[in-house]
Amino acid sequence: MENQKITTEEKQLAPILSADELLAHWQGHRGLTRRVIEAFPETELFAYSIGGMRPFAEMVKELIDIAGPGVEGMATGNWGSSGEWDHSMEKAGIKSKQDLLDKWDEVTEKIDRVWPTIPADRFQEVDIAFGQYENPIFASLLYFIDNEIHHRGQGYVYLRSLGIEPPPFWER
Repeated sequence: MENQKITTEEKQLAPILSADELLAHWQGHRGLTRRVIEAFPETELFAYSIGGMRPFAEMVKELIDIAGPGVEGMATGNWGSSGEWDHSMEKAGIKSKQDLLDKWDEVTEKIDRVWPTIPADRFQEVDIAFGQYENPIFASLLYFIDNEIHHRGQGYVYLRSLGIEPPPFWER
């Protein structure tokens, strides 16, 4: 097999990541966040707080509320409005750690199901996510991931303060 030379033009046109690689990156973060949820004792997941921060379950509910409608918005342009969100656990039917994990898994499956329907050029389109945030689709997705990392970091602080070793952050 002969080495093929890639032209400068081909290099400039090549994406840094493919859509499949970006999905794998996002789902890697989601898998790690799921392991953080699993590491929490039931009571502390819903009640423990430091310095006025929300309990971790409420942060996770926010991530659920962004990712599920977010992947739908990326695919279809139908974002709904963040003003319509009800972050209450009760309305979402979340009463236990298992309920929270089940909701997390539902969204993970939705992401896998909807992702392939997103046209490649859609990631460069500017849209108004949730009726409020005007960005290219790829920038909204990067925000979803950044927000998850931020809240997972808060979960790590909670776990360590409870004397629980969190999952290694590099194992995605």
